[in-house]
Amino acid sequence: MLGIGGNKIYPTVLLIDDDMIAREVIATILTLNGYTLHTAENGDEAVAMLDRGECVPQVVLVDVQMPGLNGVALVAALRARTHAALYAISGSEPPAALSAAVDGFLMKPFSPQSLQRLLDEHSKEAERPRVSDDTPVIDPKILKQFRDMMPLAAVRDVYNAVTTDLRRRIVALDEAIAQADAATVRRIGHTIKGGCGMAGAQQAARLGAQLEAEGDDLGNSRELLAALTQAAENLESMLNVEFPA
Repeated sequence: MLGIGGNKIYPTVLLIDDDMIAREVIATILTLNGYTLHTAENGDEAVAMLDRGECVPQVVLVDVQMPGLNGVALVAALRARTHAALYAISGSEPPAALSAAVDGFLMKPFSPQSLQRLLDEHSKEAERPRVSDDTPVIDPKILKQFRDMMPLAAVRDVYNAVTTDLRRRIVALDEAIAQADAATVRRIGHTIKGGCGMAGAQQAARLGAQLEAEGDDLGNSRELLAALTQAAENLESMLNVEFPA
């Protein structure tokens, strides 16, 4: 059952559940209310769908107790392939590590009203503005020092290395948060704080410091990760202006 529905004011939903009856009931609720829905019978099928680009969901509803790929491992695989909000659905309370890895939980059986409330809350979160940041993208004093010390091409190479490294660490952070690995979140935050701070990439350095200090709060870490991704984009945009190809 792929691509049913299609009211564009609602998020696209990917439903992953090995129980045919549960899939049909949830699918009926969602499609009757205007959601575009994609379904998968298990974790491996869902991962393959995302890899093939068959759907780009804003919300994933995933049964976390299925044969094969499931639980934290499935959440990590999904996080690596989509920025969608991930909501666990299960007939029993999930373990702490899994609760920390997802964005919310619904206990089966749940009512249509409970499902609608969850999706309404997601829509409210999606409408909230991104974290604002008045911190300069690059410290102008450090940028001037680099310009005075080395050729323009060398300065560009320095910042190209910073952005490449930052993108790599953002991927690692995403995986660490999905796996509820707070120690790794703090460690990566510390590294970003130091490296970006040395290069004068102030927005990224400040967010790295926050991740280091607040890494135990995995929900907040995911918000900081979104802000860090924006900081990386800001840095790349500024470099395109400062150092045009």
